[in-house]
Amino acid sequence: MSDKNIRILLESHVLLSDGAMGTMLHGKGVGFDQCFDELNLTDPELIMNIHEAYIKAGSDMIQTNTFGANQFKLARHGLEEKVEEINHQGVIIARKAIEGIQEKRDTLVAGDVGPLGVRIAPYGRIQPEHAKLVFKEQLNALGNADVDLFLFETFSDLFEIRSAIQAALEVRKELGKQLLIFASMTFTRDDRTLLGDDPLRVAHQLVEAGADVIGVNCSGGPAQLLRLLRSMRSAEPNAYLLVQPNAGWPEQVGGRIMYPANPTYFGNYAQAFCKAGASVIGGCCGTTPEHILSMRKAMDESPQGCEDLDSFLTLPEEITEMEEIEQDLSPFARNLKQGKFSIAVEMDPPRGISTHKLVAGASLLADAGADVINVADSPMARMRMSAWAVCEVIKRQVGVDSTLHFPTRGRNLLRVQGDLLAAHALGIRNIFVVMGDPTSIGDYPEAMDDYDLVPSGLIKLVKQGFNTGVDHSGVSIGQPTSFFVGTALNLIPLDPIKEMKNLNRKIKAGADFILTQPIYQSEKGKIFLERYEKEFGKLDTPILTGILPLVSLKHATFLNNEVPGIDIPPSMITQLEHAGSDAASVGVISAVTLINELREWSQGIYIMPQFHRYDLIAEIIEAVR
Repeated sequence: MSDKNIRILLESHVLLSDGAMGTMLHGKGVGFDQCFDELNLTDPELIMNIHEAYIKAGSDMIQTNTFGANQFKLARHGLEEKVEEINHQGVIIARKAIEGIQEKRDTLVAGDVGPLGVRIAPYGRIQPEHAKLVFKEQLNALGNADVDLFLFETFSDLFEIRSAIQAALEVRKELGKQLLIFASMTFTRDDRTLLGDDPLRVAHQLVEAGADVIGVNCSGGPAQLLRLLRSMRSAEPNAYLLVQPNAGWPEQVGGRIMYPANPTYFGNYAQAFCKAGASVIGGCCGTTPEHILSMRKAMDESPQGCEDLDSFLTLPEEITEMEEIEQDLSPFARNLKQGKFSIAVEMDPPRGISTHKLVAGASLLADAGADVINVADSPMARMRMSAWAVCEVIKRQVGVDSTLHFPTRGRNLLRVQGDLLAAHALGIRNIFVVMGDPTSIGDYPEAMDDYDLVPSGLIKLVKQGFNTGVDHSGVSIGQPTSFFVGTALNLIPLDPIKEMKNLNRKIKAGADFILTQPIYQSEKGKIFLERYEKEFGKLDTPILTGILPLVSLKHATFLNNEVPGIDIPPSMITQLEHAGSDAASVGVISAVTLINELREWSQGIYIMPQFHRYDLIAEIIEAVR
């Protein structure tokens, strides 16, 4: 199809592209370690079947299976000499798929081109001119094979995509074909590219480079990409825009990569994308022909269609709520905002450099159903591995969400802010603000014990400062953080009024959730909260109530007599005494009973294992799930 005709289509219609190729291939048993592009040569029928499924679902445009078919990526599989053959065959397969479905002869074929897989200068050793030559090799193969347009997608580096666009401009001039250039970038959860560029700068740069259609793909789910689309449209209101979201943020389930967003959700967002001004919509990772079919139906069944971009009614309320929930929230934060009963478990960092026991324990807890692992920072003022490192290890090796304990004690204002930036850079989003244990009780009683902020002050710094994009002095930090901040509460304090006033200050400062000290009677916690409501109004902040399972009579006696804030009822002491060697089982049963009672007023539980008995904690979690 000619450049002129495609432009007419873009002006009069919203084009529906296809969905994920990699997701479909993996679902059919192709391993991620295989070269997907080589399948154009070794199993063309498999690729054709996927193209046909998307065409039948209603795609107006399909993307060739050539995302990684460049010299650098193919060299990893010993295929660098087959760049032209693989790309040429990719176009032939797409054309055959269209020809096999008579009513879809006008479906466009987009020559799909992804990043080179190497860093471009100034952040890598590959110079832009070298990168441009590599892009031209692939683009020439696609252009000679008769694609309708070039599509650059999933780029995260503006330097690289500008080289790609320059290569495309030269190739189409040399070929004498006015092939349109679609250029799309991917963003992280903080709405920036990996190199820190915001959507406004990206939009300006892509238009300036010469792209005919600009946009965003991959990244997160539809809610995030709708937000990014609106930003790009505000920056370049006259540009044609493309949007192809993932089916939500991926997670590992039973060794498989799963995406949460279902086809119906995508159908609702098809209309939202139209209203926001998209000219091309589709799907990326995790999407299937079912997602595309749902978008097709939504576009076709709308009374106004997708052509009148300003005439749509507002989104359904539930979509707006989902959009707010998905904005760079951790899984733990998302659970609480959606009202799900959440389970947090505390773990201490190791005293040495080995993390094997830590990972084994976290894996057991995650498998049992824990939503988040809370990592204490130097508990009892004893030297241990950095809690940040432990959060990173848990995230990387176990794949479960974590909360970083963030004590104010021992940190001056400079250190506090630097540590917050470091935690955010590591991907930590949940922090639990506490005063911290005094160094006088720990391994190094002579260590500095000063601090500049109390917990309520630190909460205010994070929620009203960092999360709005400024530091303590009001200076910009470049982009806002997105911390989900917790605070501590004692439900059975010696001075209830003082505890309530402290809690009220922390709530006003912006605390997002509350973790309590352990309790053993649900009624006492309920009484405290009822009294708080009378004094300060209803408490809407989610509470995760502390659970400390007892493992023996000796353990219970010690806690009851030597640990402030612990009040174990005599009846429980008696049960443990009668249980003898089976006391740990009694502790498990008592904890399960208590948790079921807490559901009346608590939004979750915060379990503190004793003596590394993670097996008992797993038993409790499985019983209350």
